[in-house]
Amino acid sequence: MLLAPIVYLVYVLSSVLMAFYAERKLSAFFQDRLGPMEVGKFGLLQAVADVLKLMQKRNSMVAGADRVLFWAAPVFVFLAVFAGFLAVPLWAGGSVGGGSAGIFVVLGLVALDVAAIWAAGWASNSKFSLLGAMRAINQMLSYEVPLGLSILAVVVFAGTLDLEIIGNLQASDLGQVWWLGRADGFDMAGAGGGLLSWNIVQAPWLIPAFVLYYISALAECNRAPFDLPEGESEIIGGFHTEYSGFGFALFFLAEYALMALVATVGSILFLGGWHSPLPNVGPVALYDFTSGTIAWQLFWIVIKVWLWLASMVWLRWTLPRLRMDQLMTLGWKVLTPIGLVLVLTSILVRAWAEGLL
Repeated sequence: MLLAPIVYLVYVLSSVLMAFYAERKLSAFFQDRLGPMEVGKFGLLQAVADVLKLMQKRNSMVAGADRVLFWAAPVFVFLAVFAGFLAVPLWAGGSVGGGSAGIFVVLGLVALDVAAIWAAGWASNSKFSLLGAMRAINQMLSYEVPLGLSILAVVVFAGTLDLEIIGNLQASDLGQVWWLGRADGFDMAGAGGGLLSWNIVQAPWLIPAFVLYYISALAECNRAPFDLPEGESEIIGGFHTEYSGFGFALFFLAEYALMALVATVGSILFLGGWHSPLPNVGPVALYDFTSGTIAWQLFWIVIKVWLWLASMVWLRWTLPRLRMDQLMTLGWKVLTPIGLVLVLTSILVRAWAEGLL
């Protein structure tokens, strides 16, 4: 599809701008303020103004910094995050890349951020940037484990790494609660549809996997209460303390783009992806009516992702920042063991459903 790259670009940019705007307006609402009101109706153009302002600021660099690494790091972060979208389908048949190993490609591209963040902190020749980079690496590597385990629980349950297949398995006509078919002896395909076909409904043990994914994704995005790499009260701005202008703009855009990426992947893994949440009720085929075209499928994935982004903004202005020891304890002693149990559960259910147990 020739329009696919354009659709992806519009999707990413609109999601990033929406997250920008939500960050300003929702935080103001939670703190009983008006928020941006001067740029556009209700401040709708504030996000655009923020980007333009950053693009026009002077690019500066600390004396003694490594010039090549300093400027390469934000570009690399930006490209790695945006490349991840190419392996994520936004509608049935809409994947640009990734193929049968889609989720593996996404995780690999996102993991490249670690090297770029370390380069930014090291090249800045600043103790605050270096400490921020060390915190970021410690946090991201630690939370990639429970994040991967939550994804693995879905992958084992679905029997594939292909995000498009995982999404389509949650359609109303592809056998809901398929693993019960072995025990009950009948096919439940086409019964209800909509949210009744979502993975968190088909497999109840994926509900804690969804929570595990959500928490780990917050940590991967450096969002509060896991924003230790950018702890303003402790290390000024973390690994991007010395960046201004275009370099800071790229880090800023990459952060919100990563939020949109993890929200999109999570929606496909757990919440039906591009499929409508409305079920077929008797003769009223709500699901069939609201899922038949690409326009409807794009509508539903956008709604789910935007609600996910709004919830991430909500948490940022609700919960206090964790200490480093609390963050590590939560990741290794709580989330990782839970993730292992969930993966084992998916393995046992899959083996039982296929007659291996």
